[in-house]
Amino acid sequence: MAPRRGVRAARVVPASGASGASGASGASRASRAAQYAALAAYLVFLALPFLWLVSTAFKPARELGSLHPTWIPADPTLGNFRQAFAEQPLLHAALNSLTAAVCAAVIAVVLATPTAFVLARRRGRLATAATGWVVVSQAFPFVLVIIPLFLVLKNLHLVNSVPGLILVYVVWSLPFALWMLVGYVRAVPPELEEAAAMDGAGRLRTLVSVVAPLLAPGIVATALFAFITAWNEFFFALVLLKTPEKQTLPVVLTHFLGAEGAADLGPLAAAAFLATLPSLVVFSVIQKRITGGMLAGAVKS
Repeated sequence: MAPRRGVRAARVVPASGASGASGASGASRASRAAQYAALAAYLVFLALPFLWLVSTAFKPARELGSLHPTWIPADPTLGNFRQAFAEQPLLHAALNSLTAAVCAAVIAVVLATPTAFVLARRRGRLATAATGWVVVSQAFPFVLVIIPLFLVLKNLHLVNSVPGLILVYVVWSLPFALWMLVGYVRAVPPELEEAAAMDGAGRLRTLVSVVAPLLAPGIVATALFAFITAWNEFFFALVLLKTPEKQTLPVVLTHFLGAEGAADLGPLAAAAFLATLPSLVVFSVIQKRITGGMLAGAVKS
């Protein structure tokens, strides 16, 4: 009888363990389902305004004034796009925005990469003060800095010019670019730099040949941030650019608003839809490279 009781006890213990594992697995599945539900809700929250914008861009005037709007246009039309290009110089404004955004992104990355390398590797009061400046500079609202910026650009004869706007975008995006790249530099093992130094490489050679390839994901992400920030920026461009042929795309979009605040909704939606496409295309193209570069950097580390 004793062996039988022993066998029964042995059978009971695994059953209890299986029950606990099943409960933990069920809790894990419930937690994962809740996370997916929250992510889906967030995606819907982000996608709805864009989908409504696309729907409005293809609706004729009679549907835009309907008391019962629908998501899918009953009679899609490209008339809003033709009217938008006929009323405003969208292509020229987009070229101005593209020039300012690309130049600002390139200059910000070129300046931020070596500076982030120094801040990440040198610990002291200077690095602490620089980090504090990065944080504090992002807390100032645009309204407080626009007058000093205007006076500085006026003395440099850069008011109402795209180069002056590029300078403002570089200064404004540089602190956050530094903050991003410092984190990437600190993730690179210092042993790689020590090995390069033992091989006779100097600081500059180490940064260019050893550290920079591993920073490729961070550099691409930082450049993407600077580009999108400059492409979508409105306030500085509105204040600093007065000549119509020098205005950027976000400023030109305001021309679809009437004097009394009435919006030409169809052309405005069409122009706004076209203005969002470059950011979406750039992000969709670079996203795979960011992920691939991060995996490659992890393997090299």
